[in-house]
Amino acid sequence: MNFDLTDDQQMVRDTFARFLDENSSMARVRAAMPSGFDAALWKGLAELGALSMRVPEADGGLGFGMFDAAILMAEAGRTLVSGPLAETLVTARLLAQLGGEQTADLLGRVSAGEAVATLAFRNIADEPVQWIAGGLVAEAVVARMDDHIVLVTVPVAARVAEENLASTPLAEIDFAALPTVMLASGDAALATFAAAIEEWKLLISAGLAGVGHQALRMAAAYACERKQFGQPIGTFQGISHPLADLLCDVDAGEFLVWKAIRDVHDGADSAAAAVSLAAWWNADACARSVAQSLHTFGGYGLTTEYDIHLFNLRAKAWPLVLGDPQRLIEEAGRRLYAGEKAALPEAGDCPIDFDLGEDAKAITAEIQAFFKANVTPEMRAKFHYSWEGYNPELNKKLAAANLLYLGLPRDVGGRGLSPYAKIAAMDAFENEGYNNPAANVAQMVSLIIHRFGTDELKQDVLGRIMSGEVICSLGYSEPASGSDVFAAQCRATPDGNGWRIDGTKMFTSGANLADYVLMLCRTNPDVPKHKGLTMYIVPLKAEGITIQPVYTFQDERTNITFYDGVKIPDSYRLGEVDGGVKTMSASLELEHGGGFSKYQRKMLEAAETLCREISYHGKPLIEDGSAQARLARTTANLWASELLTYRATWVIAEKKPNLAYGPMAKMSSSEKFLSDARDLIDLTAPLSLSKRPGAAAEINQFYRHAQGSTIYGGTSEVHRSMIAERGLGLPRTRA
Repeated sequence: MNFDLTDDQQMVRDTFARFLDENSSMARVRAAMPSGFDAALWKGLAELGALSMRVPEADGGLGFGMFDAAILMAEAGRTLVSGPLAETLVTARLLAQLGGEQTADLLGRVSAGEAVATLAFRNIADEPVQWIAGGLVAEAVVARMDDHIVLVTVPVAARVAEENLASTPLAEIDFAALPTVMLASGDAALATFAAAIEEWKLLISAGLAGVGHQALRMAAAYACERKQFGQPIGTFQGISHPLADLLCDVDAGEFLVWKAIRDVHDGADSAAAAVSLAAWWNADACARSVAQSLHTFGGYGLTTEYDIHLFNLRAKAWPLVLGDPQRLIEEAGRRLYAGEKAALPEAGDCPIDFDLGEDAKAITAEIQAFFKANVTPEMRAKFHYSWEGYNPELNKKLAAANLLYLGLPRDVGGRGLSPYAKIAAMDAFENEGYNNPAANVAQMVSLIIHRFGTDELKQDVLGRIMSGEVICSLGYSEPASGSDVFAAQCRATPDGNGWRIDGTKMFTSGANLADYVLMLCRTNPDVPKHKGLTMYIVPLKAEGITIQPVYTFQDERTNITFYDGVKIPDSYRLGEVDGGVKTMSASLELEHGGGFSKYQRKMLEAAETLCREISYHGKPLIEDGSAQARLARTTANLWASELLTYRATWVIAEKKPNLAYGPMAKMSSSEKFLSDARDLIDLTAPLSLSKRPGAAAEINQFYRHAQGSTIYGGTSEVHRSMIAERGLGLPRTRA
């Protein structure tokens, strides 16, 4: 897996970034209005090779790949480049591919920045009058005319300036009376032209991601400076949390472009749909990002003195020249579910790689073989996503096969899988319908005992956990503290050679099944709350413990546990007295990025199954265009969640800077899981109301399960604050 640019690509990005910072400053962007074209900037881009970036080397170009062009477009979006850059990149390539000698002179002048050429998106035989991006300054347009690809010469008189939303060089061109030259005919030529439009979708999407990122940076900077009620407005969650949400969406949008380019490069079956989804996602995410960023400026954002309005308008102007972006999600639905094909461009080199590697394939095969050999239909019937799916016999077999503690380091006795292989393993378990939260908690407890436990504790408890004989629960949350575990009030007081524990723990999931609970207790009330805590292992069968069930509407049992004078030896203490935070930090070694994509995938598969079963106007529901579009939207959300999780995993595995990427993956995927669960239970109603075994029961269950995904493991609000602070540099939003 790789999210890094090559050294050469980083140099390309830095070169264009420096040039555009100087030559496409907001002052220059404003100066280029109202025509929306900066001739000096254009000439400078040409001198750097930007305009011929996608032209093959044999035709005098640089011969770079789509990914390189996407890097340029992200910088162009960040700086609101004044000119039809995405259109020029694909048109210059078309001139080289289809024009030959008859367009060599034009191609040379376009590459040198001496002329502008653009393209028409629709068949000019059917629609002779079209809005053309760059049409105001383009002397030539490449277009489809029925079965031919033609070059249309556009004289100055045919290019009429017209006020438009973002002061871009847009013009309505009437092609009916303009001179044309046929470049090529037939299926191959049509496919080449169609592929150019697909490339444009990706390049404009990359540009929109750049627009969105810069707008969010500007909003965050303003929120750090602007004060209200005596403090920066960035401390207000009403300001910071929406920006955190949108940072996740804009990052995901950039990665969806990368995924589409990678899919095209690999010839993946989903490549055409990936192009459509990337274009739809970025048009939507960028529009929401610039609107929220402008809102952050308040009334000042409405004034022309502040630059944020330029981003707001450009975010809409760039994609709408193609038409309604909603058509793109419909197109993706047809490509995914109706067999619609699309001609795709040649991707060129792509360093970005989302493959989990050979170890991931090996562990997946091993898990599949284990389940085939060891799991009976009776066992499968009791599988459940929660602790209620715990099976003692299966737990021991998994331990014996070294498949129980996959992320636990080898020095502790675990499998020690790489972060990438662990993702694949979790997906493999989900594909078998098996989820094991008991193992996830037990491996964390094992690591803490190994790092901080006494010899007696290791002898009494650690071996039993590692063999799969027993499981453990977590005693962190309390009725009055919620996600703020450091506010724990459950007391541990010295008692002879040991400790007495009194208090209550809430959401002690699995306590009814476990032998031990890992407890965080207050040992010193006279110091700051995070300094007066100590961790213990407490046997749940000890005298003075009461376990009371708490049932959720998700078909899940959790517990409230009461501790009344519970006595444990000092040897069951973990780490130093009042050193609980340090002890707890050992669990960070098991961090893997988080995310709910494995559930999102299974939910999508269940919805697809139901859509094939449900009849709608005499046909399977999955043949309905609206249903296809909604399933495509869920696919986009699934891919976005996967990509954010992959990024979080990659930075951990490769020891890269980590700007709250784990919280981004968890928060964003849980919110998408919840929104899609609501939509898919609607789409498949009324059958989805049933708990009938099979896909209906799954959709029903996923809807209920998703409600808790934004709560446990830290609420979305907690993670939004972390994202705002670490991802956007906003001030602390919690007291």
